[in-house]
Amino acid sequence: MDNYYNNSIFWIETEKIKPNPFQPRKEFDEQALNDLAESIRMYGILQPLVVTRKEVIKEDGGLVAEYELISGERRLRASKIAGLAQVPVLIRSADETDKMKLELAIIENLQREDLNPVDRARAFNRLIAEFKFKHIDVAERVGKSREYVSNSMRILSLPPHMLDALVQGHISEGHTRPLLMLIERPQEQETLFREIQLKRLNVRETESIARRIAVERVRKKELVDPEIARIEKTLAETLGTRVLIERRENGGKITIDFFSNDDLKTLINLLDAQNRELVDFNEGPKSGPGDGVIPVQSPPEDPDGLYSIRNFSL
Repeated sequence: MDNYYNNSIFWIETEKIKPNPFQPRKEFDEQALNDLAESIRMYGILQPLVVTRKEVIKEDGGLVAEYELISGERRLRASKIAGLAQVPVLIRSADETDKMKLELAIIENLQREDLNPVDRARAFNRLIAEFKFKHIDVAERVGKSREYVSNSMRILSLPPHMLDALVQGHISEGHTRPLLMLIERPQEQETLFREIQLKRLNVRETESIARRIAVERVRKKELVDPEIARIEKTLAETLGTRVLIERRENGGKITIDFFSNDDLKTLINLLDAQNRELVDFNEGPKSGPGDGVIPVQSPPEDPDGLYSIRNFSL
């Protein structure tokens, strides 16, 4: 009987098929479902759904068949939108374990590349946490390397709002690698996350910034002059962005990051305000009527060019 079910296609009422509780895919694009529904109206369902079937005894002693979806939830949802009363299904044995249902659902989605990176990582994690799979076991079942499985699951270490951005396509899976490099530096990680979206950074640019931040961390650990680190921190807090001071044999360079044109204007206004405060300080108290004018103090000589505008960049 099981062989009969497993090798035959049946037409089952859509309303009788329950969703798979182990479905790894959580996000379903409404427009994509509507497009699939339109295709189903025109051409029908080209690939049968896979379900389990079991008979349940009713209170009056009669038997009723229950069906639970293993794979094909997008097709089932689209079929309901299209108004189909029945859908073609392959019936697997009702003895399929929960582990097998999850495994089959994951494999089908992976083969059709339907899972987004977050759902895929959560599905891998569920196989490992709930069903005691090892990373190599998951890798063998999905036809990937153990490193692929491990790297996929690392994504779950990111904060929830970054995972949401990944699901919605605001950042790519490639962007997660440099973000994960900053997992122990949440402030820098958040700054880089904002930068990816506001400046539309590609993966290579993002990795370059992450590596630079890592180098800065090493540099600060070896910094012989703590005054530079203090000034960097003060400037960063004042300007609200990342600041890097590089000392050279003669003078140095200050690099100030910004995210957008508005940020740049804000930075210029802040620097201008700081400059006015410095001029007011140098001028001293405002002269009253009849008082002598106090000349503005001339800047100190700068033979090495330390204060030259050439050494400042945004």
